[in-house]
Amino acid sequence: MASAGYGKRSVAGQPGPSADDFALLPGREAAIAGFIDRLPDGADISVKALAKVMEYGQCALRTALNFLEGAGHLLRRRELVVGPGGGRWVTRTWFSRTARDDDAWGAGVDAGEPVAGAAAVAAPAPAPAPAPAPVAAPGGRVGRSRGFLVLASVGRRCPALSLSAADCAKLEALAAEWFARGAGEEDVLRALTYGLPVPVHYPAGFVQSRLIAKLPPEPADMPVVSHRVAPAVVECGTCRAPGRPEALIDGECGACRGAPAPVCHPAALPPDRVRARAAEARSAATRA
Repeated sequence: MASAGYGKRSVAGQPGPSADDFALLPGREAAIAGFIDRLPDGADISVKALAKVMEYGQCALRTALNFLEGAGHLLRRRELVVGPGGGRWVTRTWFSRTARDDDAWGAGVDAGEPVAGAAAVAAPAPAPAPAPAPVAAPGGRVGRSRGFLVLASVGRRCPALSLSAADCAKLEALAAEWFARGAGEEDVLRALTYGLPVPVHYPAGFVQSRLIAKLPPEPADMPVVSHRVAPAVVECGTCRAPGRPEALIDGECGACRGAPAPVCHPAALPPDRVRARAAEARSAATRA
């Protein structure tokens, strides 16, 4: 069994188990799903825990769990819970014997509430620190703050702004201030990637400058609350990129599904540069 606050939670109201429950899954995934299905609620279903009692290694189990998430049998969701003393990341995990589509799983994701018919379990993160800090995620994988995750995803949207892990750690506090003022992940990505100069010589410096210059104002009418749940952040089951729940289909983001990548829009040239380049073109044509 997992420690208090961790572990499997089953969707309620399902039909009883049968031999055909996971017949449509590949052999390995069906075996793992059947094993998890027989475990009681509260059991530790992290990759490391499963590897100790099953014949599969951690890599195979991680791949299988991602497959089960895409197939609709597993939901893993991370949320930032903000209280008077700061914020902490929690993970909510459900398992369903019957595959559920995105609409069924998403019934309570946006509202920050448990999925209908499911019981949620929060995995407490370490005590709040003055600055954003990594937290432990299920399966032994090291999690990151919401600001770190959105900065790490900037390079996937626009390669010219790819940041190193050290850059993300340095700038995550600035991104966190955006979230504190009511901005979402898409707001940060749009502010960082729209109207880029060509080329971007120093991505980290450019991102830092925009995070400061475009920081939205504090809402004047924001009520003071003692406890609130920030919008859920869901990770792609393949590349682990963060995003809103509605952006993932079968547990995968658009890039992993093969959807066209967003186009970075370079900033328009000022009029004097346009005239100068036109003059260069006319001069070259005359010489020719």
